[in-house]
Amino acid sequence: MFTGIVEELGEVVAAEPIGDSARFTVRGPLVTSDAEPGDSIAVNGVCLTVVDVLDDGAFTADVMKETLDRSSLGALVAGSRVNLERAAALNSRLGGHLVQGHVDGTGAVLSRTPGDRWEVVRISLPDNLARYVVEKGSITVDGVSLTVSGVGGEPGADWLEVSLIPTTRELTTVGALPTGTTVNLEVDVIAKYVERLRQRA
Repeated sequence: MFTGIVEELGEVVAAEPIGDSARFTVRGPLVTSDAEPGDSIAVNGVCLTVVDVLDDGAFTADVMKETLDRSSLGALVAGSRVNLERAAALNSRLGGHLVQGHVDGTGAVLSRTPGDRWEVVRISLPDNLARYVVEKGSITVDGVSLTVSGVGGEPGADWLEVSLIPTTRELTTVGALPTGTTVNLEVDVIAKYVERLRQRA
């Protein structure tokens, strides 16, 4: 479980295809400072299991085909910047919202509208996720917990907007993604549980 509060901007050192899966090596001195094999680290919002911790502040993780198909990790190459977060500790504050690290789908950055000290980013929303996203609700974009500041569109062309404060722009990859970039989306899991309970009632 994660909170969507990015701890560190890391860097992909290597992305090695292995059949229909891949092995990633990611450098992140902070998140590896207390990491052990078997620990969970979110990479752009995708929960990955640490295979090895290397001496240079990097770790390796295996990524299966399912994850590559459902997320944007397959587009990462050596040199790509990524958002990193260690799994939440039970004795820490929950600064964002409950994030599983299980990507529900991907969207694309449609536009960026700068303000005086913030920026509004519009992101396309897949049809199967639109019903879970509400204004002032929570959304995870590439592992960053954000508040939805607007929703709109129509079936087949739904979108959401998030407003980035200076800190988010400076400390996460979301602050510099150009239009057209594919991003990982995870909706609030509580909405999915409520829907399932109503279906079974």
